[in-house]
Amino acid sequence: MAAVQWRSRGRNYEAEQQRCRPEAALVEFGDYHPLKPIMVTDTKTRRGARKGSTSSSSSSSSSAPADPLSSMLDGTDPLSMFAAASASEAPAMSHSASTGDLGRKKREKEEEAVGPDFEHWSSKRGEILARFTTTEKLSINLFMGSDKGKAPSPGSAVSEKVRTRLEELDDLEEGSQRELLNLSQQDYANRIEELNQSLKEAWASDQKVKALKIVIQCSKLLSDTSVIQFYPSKFVLITDILDTFGRLVYDRIWTMCSDPRPLPDSFTVEDVNDTAKETCLNWFFKIASIRELIPRLYVEAAILKCNRFLNKSGIQETLPRLTAMIRGIGDPLVAAYTRAYLCRVGMEVAPHLKDSLNRNFFDLLGTFRQISGESVQNQLVLQRVEVPEYLTLYSPAINWILQCIAYRAPEPLLTEMMERCKKLGNNALLLNSVMRAFRPEFVAARATDFIGMIKDCDEAGFPKHLLFGSLGRSLACADPPESERLTILNEAWKVVTKVRSPQDYINCAEIWVEFTCRHFTKREVNTVLADVIKHMTPDRAFEDAYPQLQSVIRKILTYFHDFSVLFSMERFLPFLDMFQKDSVRVEVCRSIMEVFIKHQVEPTRDPVILNAMLHICKTMHDSVNALTLDDEKRSSALLIIGFIRMVSFGRDFEQQLSFCVEARATFCNLEPVLVQLIHTVNQLAMETSRVMRGSHSRKTAAFVRACAAYSFITIPSLSSIFSRLSLYLLSGQVALANQCLSQADAFLKAAVSIIPEVPRSISVEGKLRSSESFLLDFINNFLSTLLVVPDHPEHGVLYLVRGLLNMVQDYTWEENSDAKVRVYVSALPLLAAMSQETYLYSIPKVDSNETLYGGDPKFLSEINKLCETLIGQILDHLKALGRDEQSTRRQGALAFSLFSVLLAHGDLRNNKLSQLAVNLWNLSHKHGYCETRISVRTLESIKHQAQQPDMTHLSDTVQRLTLQSRT
Repeated sequence: MAAVQWRSRGRNYEAEQQRCRPEAALVEFGDYHPLKPIMVTDTKTRRGARKGSTSSSSSSSSSAPADPLSSMLDGTDPLSMFAAASASEAPAMSHSASTGDLGRKKREKEEEAVGPDFEHWSSKRGEILARFTTTEKLSINLFMGSDKGKAPSPGSAVSEKVRTRLEELDDLEEGSQRELLNLSQQDYANRIEELNQSLKEAWASDQKVKALKIVIQCSKLLSDTSVIQFYPSKFVLITDILDTFGRLVYDRIWTMCSDPRPLPDSFTVEDVNDTAKETCLNWFFKIASIRELIPRLYVEAAILKCNRFLNKSGIQETLPRLTAMIRGIGDPLVAAYTRAYLCRVGMEVAPHLKDSLNRNFFDLLGTFRQISGESVQNQLVLQRVEVPEYLTLYSPAINWILQCIAYRAPEPLLTEMMERCKKLGNNALLLNSVMRAFRPEFVAARATDFIGMIKDCDEAGFPKHLLFGSLGRSLACADPPESERLTILNEAWKVVTKVRSPQDYINCAEIWVEFTCRHFTKREVNTVLADVIKHMTPDRAFEDAYPQLQSVIRKILTYFHDFSVLFSMERFLPFLDMFQKDSVRVEVCRSIMEVFIKHQVEPTRDPVILNAMLHICKTMHDSVNALTLDDEKRSSALLIIGFIRMVSFGRDFEQQLSFCVEARATFCNLEPVLVQLIHTVNQLAMETSRVMRGSHSRKTAAFVRACAAYSFITIPSLSSIFSRLSLYLLSGQVALANQCLSQADAFLKAAVSIIPEVPRSISVEGKLRSSESFLLDFINNFLSTLLVVPDHPEHGVLYLVRGLLNMVQDYTWEENSDAKVRVYVSALPLLAAMSQETYLYSIPKVDSNETLYGGDPKFLSEINKLCETLIGQILDHLKALGRDEQSTRRQGALAFSLFSVLLAHGDLRNNKLSQLAVNLWNLSHKHGYCETRISVRTLESIKHQAQQPDMTHLSDTVQRLTLQSRT
């Protein structure tokens, strides 16, 4: 190996750069532009064209070269192809089908009067079940099935079947029943669900009468108000069964009409066959035979949609009749919910029939007089229920009825409703539902009138703060007249601030905070916050109101994006102090940080903002502990980093550095934040260099050294080895750029010294991966930096290069790995570049080794000796690989890499070096693993270089390089 004598070839980088530049070509932009589309025109063949010639030919509108992107599409744009395909398919549709679709869509549009802006009953179900609960014991009558309900055998006579069915109908309400007592609320709900399942099973087994009996028995439960507080939830549970029954009956008749072809959605009575009509009539006759009013009403309402099979105007005629029948129900609460169910079904099957809905509501108004009647009052005394609590039981029913009436209703209807409320003495329950049902724009325009009506309401029946809460919800969505806004706020807050219960107070105050933020300044918002603190601090009432307090913060952040204004509110930070629970406090801090990062466009140095944000970020940081999930740590770190990036003190660089020092002490437990601080300080040093245009004064030189010291102190505290390596290198590069040679030397030596600490594997996105590729990337980057690093006068020639190579040699690499030898191959181009008279790149005002040594022969001799040592190590490794047949592919790849380095950086006029290059070429091709395409291009490149005046010696070398076929 000692026979190999290395000598780097001389390089003229400027001349090489000139040769590598593409040749300039004159282009007439009038004819061609790279962004101009290529136009293709079809030229028809002349009449005299001979037989067999093409019918058309394509000619380009310009002689410009083809667009390489368009050529990949073979002249066809995939989007245009799809459009053309759909266009060609369109005429294939029959005219009748097209006309039918248009007619169907038109009819659907006429019938579909309920749009996505309508809040369906399903969205209210969960709220009602959660709100209306009870601890009292409940009872339920369960229907016990008998053999009578089973389907007759196929062989029975028709008369027997009819007689059996008639007997079953007589027994509909006298069937076997079992009363279950002392049920909890959950047990009751479970029993109702069991009945729902029994209904489905009976229907599936063709026991239709049994299914009807179950529905009737469930409907009877709606006449029971023995546990009156639970009635709204009972209504929800039982109407689920009614809805299931209605769907089963409708789907059954629909299926009978769909044989042999499916029934269209917009069918008419003429499309229904006689069998389906008879079955449908049979169901209505069965229901008509039910003796009790309430089950008969509910069950017929459940199958109201089936009237479509019998009569075009069946639904329109049935709704008024059912509405009138409800007048026979004596209990006003039961009647109200029956009307609500009828409106619910009506909105599903005939939303355009608003007359019946209005009649339903006006009948409901007439029942309000019954509430103060003797029977209702006696019932309330017996069940120990206060009048205000009893009135809230009506809310779901009245709210739903009014929602159906007010849906897309004209504005004059609201005026009519307000007049009716006044006639009823401003009934608070009704007024509350009116404000919640009509469009917020209509309510906001009459806000002052509503406030006057609220003042005249009776406080005992329905608390006024609930009424102001409903008004506030409308005003949060729509704006009242500007001249009335302050009066509205003052009148509302007079009532809100007098609420004694902290929970009732915060529920109402939370609503009006949005109105205040929407229309007023920080002064009014600060006043509201002070009042909230005053009410919620005694007895630590805030601990039971965290969701509402969080909502207040969210609403403030929605309207106040200027954080200098936000933090100048005296009561904002004290308001945050009410969040004593750690998880809630951190969540609030996160929401503030997210808004800050999103809306803070310009960097800030405002001390009010900085102090407040540091406090908020510190709260997030201090919540991190050993049990904190990695995702939460990462999320908190990203938010804090976003804040750090938005801090700028302009030209006051010392103040910026002081901020980073304080931030390092504050956020020491979040490693990504420390990494960002190091980047910030490095950027600060480079900004100082830019301002000074590379020529530091004594003061700025001391400052950039302080920046280097900051990084040098902070980097060792990082746990990630690759973060430390990359930051040592980056900080060393920054120190070099600022002429801090001793600091740069310290950074680079520190990076070399920790290479032995790199583990064999590291965790990347939760998976263990080999660290080898990451370490090789770092070493290559490090080697490229060493070209401009001058040698230390006390440590000898190339001490950093030698130190790095020694560390690489001593490092424990993976078995069967070529990584160490690849580092040696990568070091050869660096050493070759160091031997040039002029380096490829340099740092202004920093004297590299080219200046220090000035081409000293001793320096060049040291470089050559080191290169020969490295080549010897590489060749020894190649020999070792040759002894193992399984390593021949690795041997070929490594040999080709070394050949490429010799070709690019070695002086091949040296016969021994030239012979080594030929041997490496042959070795790389010996086993046929080298890609032929790469080999051919390499030979072409060598031949091209050989044409240069100073590279003619390559002609002899290239003649000895042969391509070998794959074995």
